[in-house]
Amino acid sequence: MAVVVITGCSSGFGLEAALAFARRGDTVCATMRNLAKADVLRARAAEMGVTVEVEALDVTDDESVAQAIATITQHHGAIDVLVNNAGVGFGGPVETMPMAAAQSLMDTNFWGAVRMIRGVLPAMRERRAGVIINVTSISGLIPGALYTGIYAASKHALGALSEALLTEVGPYGVRVVCVAPGFSATEISANRETTDDGIAGSVYEADARWWNDFMANSIASGAGAAFVAEAIVAASIDPATPLQQPVGEDAALYLNLWDQTRTFETWIETALGVVEMTAGPRPTPR
Repeated sequence: MAVVVITGCSSGFGLEAALAFARRGDTVCATMRNLAKADVLRARAAEMGVTVEVEALDVTDDESVAQAIATITQHHGAIDVLVNNAGVGFGGPVETMPMAAAQSLMDTNFWGAVRMIRGVLPAMRERRAGVIINVTSISGLIPGALYTGIYAASKHALGALSEALLTEVGPYGVRVVCVAPGFSATEISANRETTDDGIAGSVYEADARWWNDFMANSIASGAGAAFVAEAIVAASIDPATPLQQPVGEDAALYLNLWDQTRTFETWIETALGVVEMTAGPRPTPR
């Protein structure tokens, strides 16, 4: 059985993945920034009769990452699987989204994964074995959508990094997979330090609210976190898993739409039509 380290386990994909790996009998080190949020995971694990170890880890802090990896390695030896799941998911207009919020989002979603990768990779490369799973998003495989520019940029960046990384570490026996869910009902949008998204009072407010209505409806009807967690576990086991692994019917739908259009201009015209079917006519710019 494997030693599995997962980031962002207080809710959503991370919590469900921790339980799914534990059901297999793996040694699961579930990490999160705030251990006060570990009660749900601990209760679920006890209810299921499985063991999940909880470790404090802030992916935006170099020292926290280094300390957690050192502690886990000391207790369990080699880390076999790293699941980079920690992330925040919120948007705002490129022009008015506060820079602090944009930088925080990128630091968690992209640089946080980089810190973790750099922490586990030397030992994996030395042993010529290991799996790195980066939880990205369908937003990282299709053109960026309005008012999600920074979020989509973080996922595109992580996907591109993963492609380069696989080319570098594949010869050392290390696998890299991007699990890219579509819309999913999780608490990711709540996992942020600020509620200022630059929408209120901006010239984009009506348009952004229109877009956010569509997003809220799509997320509410999306696949459950447990479904994505099973895909994460499967990717860790199956060496034939492709580097980019979309998850969910809506992910397949949007990828197929992109395959059919293949130019941004055609894509955005078609995609906005899909949004209008759910959210109504797009507001006129003011």
